[in-house]
Amino acid sequence: MSIGDFHTHSTRSDGRLLPTELIDLAASRGVRVMALTDHDTLEGLPEATAAAARHPGFTLIPGVELSCDVPGSEVHMLGLFIDPDDAALNTQLARFRERRLARAEQMVAALDGLGVPVEWTRVQEIAGEGSVGRPHVAQALLERGYVETITEAFDRYLGRNSPAYVQREKLTPAEAVTMLRAAGGLPVFAHPSFTEDYEQVAASLAAEGLFGMEVFYKAYGPELVQSLHELARAHSLFPLGGSDYHALDREDEREPGDIPLPDEVVEAFLAAARDEGCRVPEPAPAG
Repeated sequence: MSIGDFHTHSTRSDGRLLPTELIDLAASRGVRVMALTDHDTLEGLPEATAAAARHPGFTLIPGVELSCDVPGSEVHMLGLFIDPDDAALNTQLARFRERRLARAEQMVAALDGLGVPVEWTRVQEIAGEGSVGRPHVAQALLERGYVETITEAFDRYLGRNSPAYVQREKLTPAEAVTMLRAAGGLPVFAHPSFTEDYEQVAASLAAEGLFGMEVFYKAYGPELVQSLHELARAHSLFPLGGSDYHALDREDEREPGDIPLPDEVVEAFLAAARDEGCRVPEPAPAG
């Protein structure tokens, strides 16, 4: 267990817990520093901030996750300590959410053509107030009995190069780094092992202003953690970690804090963020 977790999702994107429920769960598990990093939206932050204030000693970091494209693969970029009121970022995120909605609708149409129809209205119901994404479509497939797990839904239908996959609006990792830096945030390369040639990607992005990289991600084993730690050190990237918690029925799901991130790294990260000029929120005071 770790006192820090810098990658989590709520119902405002594709998680299954409300921001308040997510904060309460994290605090109950001993997490003391957490980032809410919903996909393409900051709309969960006001509720999460209010919930965090009820837990003495808890620090909530405002964040977001962006999906980027490189030839033949994807890069997911976390933005930590971003300014939630940054007008330019909010305008761009609203555009991404509109495109995400259209993309999900196209995937539903593709599934219908494959003989595994799901109702678009049901996908919207599953998403609720959140930003519609592939996990919501996957949940609809699961409900209809076409797959036995969310993971199978991605493997068979929704993952890159799968038959119902639909390309999204192109955003390069370098553009994401620039966008997040402009909003006062620290860009972090999320779950790098999911990206082809991630060593080269990390090297190129370090020159573009990348701050950190997820080294202690979910259930990464010791060998991969060591390899990623060496890669981060080689390019002066800060080694971070997160559970990528969604509360979904996935084999690799980890609850907040259930990651191999050392506590001393959490404290060092907050100090590094201050050195970078970020506004680091104060822990919630004692009641």
